[in-house]
Amino acid sequence: MKKINLTVNGRQVYAEEGTTILDAAKSIGINIPTLCHHEDLDASGRCGICVVETENSPTLKRACCTPVSEGMVIRTNTARVRETRKIVLELILANHPADCLQCVRNRTCELQELAENLGIRNIRYPSILEEKPVDNLNPSIVFDPSKCILCGRCVEVCKNVQTVWAIEIMDRGFDSHVGTAFNLPLGETSCVNCGQCITVCPVGALYEKDEVESVWDALNDPKKHVVVQEAPAVRVAIGEEFGFEPGYIGSGKMHAALRRAGFDKVFDTNFTADLTIMEEGAELIGVLTSALKTGDFSRMPVITSCSPGWIRFLETFFPGMIGLVSTAKSPQQMFGALAKTYYAQKTGIDPANIVSVSVMPCTAKKFEARRPEMRASGFQDVDFVLTTREFARLLKEGGVDFAAMPEEPAEEMMGAYTGAGAIFGATGGVMEAALRTAYEI
Repeated sequence: MKKINLTVNGRQVYAEEGTTILDAAKSIGINIPTLCHHEDLDASGRCGICVVETENSPTLKRACCTPVSEGMVIRTNTARVRETRKIVLELILANHPADCLQCVRNRTCELQELAENLGIRNIRYPSILEEKPVDNLNPSIVFDPSKCILCGRCVEVCKNVQTVWAIEIMDRGFDSHVGTAFNLPLGETSCVNCGQCITVCPVGALYEKDEVESVWDALNDPKKHVVVQEAPAVRVAIGEEFGFEPGYIGSGKMHAALRRAGFDKVFDTNFTADLTIMEEGAELIGVLTSALKTGDFSRMPVITSCSPGWIRFLETFFPGMIGLVSTAKSPQQMFGALAKTYYAQKTGIDPANIVSVSVMPCTAKKFEARRPEMRASGFQDVDFVLTTREFARLLKEGGVDFAAMPEEPAEEMMGAYTGAGAIFGATGGVMEAALRTAYEI
C-alpha cells in the first residue's frame, strides 16, 4: 500500500493512501471532533463539525470524508477552525430542545459532550425549535423528531447495514427531516424493531420504549409475584453502566442486584437456551430424515427462530421463506411460557398473579413479547422486556449499588444449563449448537 507523507499541526505523518484526515490526525493523538461520523458507517460529512484548514485551500475541509494527499499540510485547531465549529454547533443547538435533565440520553449524549468540549456557554442565535409530535406507537422504538439533528446515522444503518429502508431523510433545506414512507408511524412501516438506529443515534431522538415504570408498578404490587430472566449477553454489558471495564462478566452481581431491586425469583435464560437448542436440533433431525426419505428438500435449511428482528425481516421481505423457520419459540418466550405453566404449577401460584420480566440486549424482544401467538397458555408469556440500559436505570432508581453487590447464583429451579448457552450467544452459535445437538441425538 502506498504511503502518503503529510503534516498535521506541524508534525510529520505517514499514512496509507485512502486514509482520511480524521484517521491520519488520530494516529498521532489529535482528536478532531465529529458528530455525524460513526466508525461503523460510511462517512457523509453532513454536520461539518470536523472541519480543518489545509494549506493552499481557500475552503475548510471535512476531515471525516477527505482523503489525505501527498504533501498536504493540515491545521486542526486554528482560530478560524475553532470558530467555525462553534458556529455550526450553536446553529444545531438553536434547533434542539434544552431539556437535558429530562432526556433519556443525559450524560451519554454526544451533542452534550461536544458542547462541553468546544466550550459552548452561550448560543448567539435565536431558537428556531419547532415542537413535533413524538412517535411512540412502535412496541420497541420511540422517535422524537424534535431532538433529531439530521446527522443521518439512523438512515445509513437502516438502509445500508440492515437493508430495511424504513426511514429516509425527506424533503430539502429547512424542511429536511427523518421520516417514513407516506409519513406513517414507525410501527406501520418495514421497521423490524432491531434497534440499530437507537445504537447509532448520538442524541435522544431515538430510544427504546421504556417499561421501567411498569416493572416498578408490578414490584410494588403485593398481589403480584414478579419473576425475571436475564439473557447471557446482559451480564457482559451491564458492568459498563457502573464503571466496570468492558467485557466484565457480572452474572453474580446481577443476580444479587435483581433480588435487591425486589424481584421474587431470578432466573437465567441459559436454561431455555438449552431447551431451544434441543428443540431446534430435534426439529432439524426430523426435517432432514424426512427429506432423505422423500427426496423433498423444500423444508431445508431449517432457520433458527430465536431472533425476532430476523423473523420480522423474513415476514416483511422474504415471506416465501417463512416455512423454513423453526417452529420453536426463542429462549425468552420459552422461559415466559414455563413461568406461567410449569413454574406456576410447581409453586402453586396462580399464573394470573405472575408477572414475567426479561432483561434482554435486543429491542426487538419487546416486539416479540407482544406478538399475539405468544400466549398459548392463556397468559402473555413475557409481560415486560427491559433492555440493558433500562435495567441499569431501574437499579439506579432503586438505589441498588451494583458494584457493592455480592456474588449470588440464579435460582436452582430451572437453573441448570450446559456450555451451549455460551455458544448460543455467539454469531451463528444457535444453529451451531443445534447441529451439535442433532449430531449427538
